[in-house]
Amino acid sequence: MLETVHNILEYGDICDHCLGRLFAKRSFGLTNEQRGNALRIAHALAYNIPFVPYEKGTCWICNDLFDQIPYWAEKVAVALKDIDYETFVIGTRVPPMMTESEEMIWSDLSLEKPEPLKSEMNREVGKAVSALTGKKGDPKNPEVTAVLNIADDCVELQIASVYFYGRYLKLERGIPQTHWDCRACRGRGCEKCNFTGKQYPTSVEELIAEVPIQLFSAEKGVLHGSGREDIDAVMIGTGRPFVMEMQNPLNRKVNLQELESAINASAGPRVQVKLESWSDKKMVEMLKSHKGHKTYRILVDIDDSISLDKVQNAVSKLKGALIHQRTPERVAHRRADLVRERSVVDIECLGIEDSLYRIEVVGEGGLYIKELVSGDGGRTTPSLAEILAVPAKVVALDVVQVDGINNGDE
Repeated sequence: MLETVHNILEYGDICDHCLGRLFAKRSFGLTNEQRGNALRIAHALAYNIPFVPYEKGTCWICNDLFDQIPYWAEKVAVALKDIDYETFVIGTRVPPMMTESEEMIWSDLSLEKPEPLKSEMNREVGKAVSALTGKKGDPKNPEVTAVLNIADDCVELQIASVYFYGRYLKLERGIPQTHWDCRACRGRGCEKCNFTGKQYPTSVEELIAEVPIQLFSAEKGVLHGSGREDIDAVMIGTGRPFVMEMQNPLNRKVNLQELESAINASAGPRVQVKLESWSDKKMVEMLKSHKGHKTYRILVDIDDSISLDKVQNAVSKLKGALIHQRTPERVAHRRADLVRERSVVDIECLGIEDSLYRIEVVGEGGLYIKELVSGDGGRTTPSLAEILAVPAKVVALDVVQVDGINNGDE
């Protein structure tokens, strides 16, 4: 080991931090600075030469970066002063020259498991920030990440999103689930969109997010839904499960019940929510991958010369059927052109209302209901129109139940 130390010192002046880091796995209970100083002393004893302590300002690897730990800790504390957080982690963007220098010596001397400069900097600055702020360092689940940009002499903050989970009702047709950029100008603003940049005046996402953005002092609200209803459909009954993500929130202390009341006061009567719990990114992933059954009540326009009995008989043939659906024409511009197989779990014709047929469908997640009725020019088979051999189309669609994630949420 001391022969390796001798070879390292041949490269030039190196601080005790950087010398110690090259042997970071040796012994316990020492800082890298203590380890480096001990190795320097042991080297002098082994080679019977005068002990020469490190002279500040001459380290060829880090340029004495570790002397700036108090400076960077103060810089982080100032950057975090207006942010509501309890846990944090430090990251360091190391200048390329420093990285290349330490990697060169690792490679040249075949060093085993040295500690990277950025790891020690993260740890030591993290301890100093914790002492200054009283906050807890948590590398696994930090609410704020403070990145030390050494080259640009600045601190870059990454604030973890806040998530909450619930169900929403959409009680008015003509509202999309999420914000759509104007098709003509792609969000830049033009005469067609009245310079709003939006295809539609508002969305479920915007209606739900408006109040939370203010309460959390967040940059943006993003809605993650368990599927989506068509713009001309309503979402009633049990509501659709969703997670709302508040991005870059300066405030994290919000009461969930008060948040629900405030959203409903703002978004009603078009949209209403029932908030159930705080959530996280993992729940978003589960929500997106979940393929729960969905229940729909639809009004269908069919040639009025066809009897109710004939319609009910045709509907019964779709119960339990495996439906082959090529991507519908109405969404082909934004979805891959594929043939999907989805099951009709249950279906029933409930009767006639104003010369229209009321049908209730329970479908596998991803089943296109409008095309199940119309056939979409043969792209969906079998379909109600195909079985009846007459045109049929959905004129009103209500989503009444969306199964939740497997946690008893129904």
